[in-house]
Amino acid sequence: MIEQSTDLRETVRQRYAAAAVQVTEGGSACCGPDAIEVDENFGGALYAAGERDELPAEAVAASLGCGNPTAVADLHEGERVLDLGSGGGIDVLLSARRVGATGKAYGLDMTEEMLALALANQKKAGVTNVEFLKGAIEAIPLPANTIDVVISNCVVNLSTDKPAVFAETYRVLVPGGRIGISDVVADDTLTPEQRAERGDYVGCIAGALSFNEYRHGLEAAGFTDIEITPTHSVADGMHSAIVRATKPTKPTNATALAARLQVTAEASSCC
Repeated sequence: MIEQSTDLRETVRQRYAAAAVQVTEGGSACCGPDAIEVDENFGGALYAAGERDELPAEAVAASLGCGNPTAVADLHEGERVLDLGSGGGIDVLLSARRVGATGKAYGLDMTEEMLALALANQKKAGVTNVEFLKGAIEAIPLPANTIDVVISNCVVNLSTDKPAVFAETYRVLVPGGRIGISDVVADDTLTPEQRAERGDYVGCIAGALSFNEYRHGLEAAGFTDIEITPTHSVADGMHSAIVRATKPTKPTNATALAARLQVTAEASSCC
């Protein structure tokens, strides 16, 4: 199982590295599987023309997502934003402008080629309140309680350890912090095998959670006020969806228990 997860992760990395190189060399790429790559369910077309026009063409071309999380995250001046799987940087650059000079936007990506492209796009855009980080969304390289808003665009479905993603997202958010994620979500009636029949893993289909699985995963991490709203179909029984949730200002019973168990375990391991 671990070997399979490692193989999938490397396949995803190679796919997005190739996409970054293609954009850098003057092409474009799309996250969608072959069956839906020709339509407007994925990519830069999901952003308003005004947003696209204010960014480098390479940032728009490298947009591989299934939505526009900056349009639903309700960002405010001075907030700190983290984009999981930031790719060519389109959502980071848009977020940076919305939070202003007193705020900051972080982009996290595991792919060297995408990070290089994002840094080039940042320079072209002339945006300074941005920092791109190399790392995995299952192990976010930021301290706890430091981020106001976590966004992501069609990336959580690519993770092979989604509980870790939810737990790490919860950890880095400040109490009262929130998520605004665009992701592919499956009908609850579809089995994992049926999802795989509709598209491959790197095409953002086979690895998608169902609505109930997504909700339960967020609840297990401690999130409240969970909303999962489908926006458009990307395959039979598969939807692009907006996912919103909040980290409560006080620990829930589940997170408080987890914290107590961790403290107990640490104490028992000490001589």
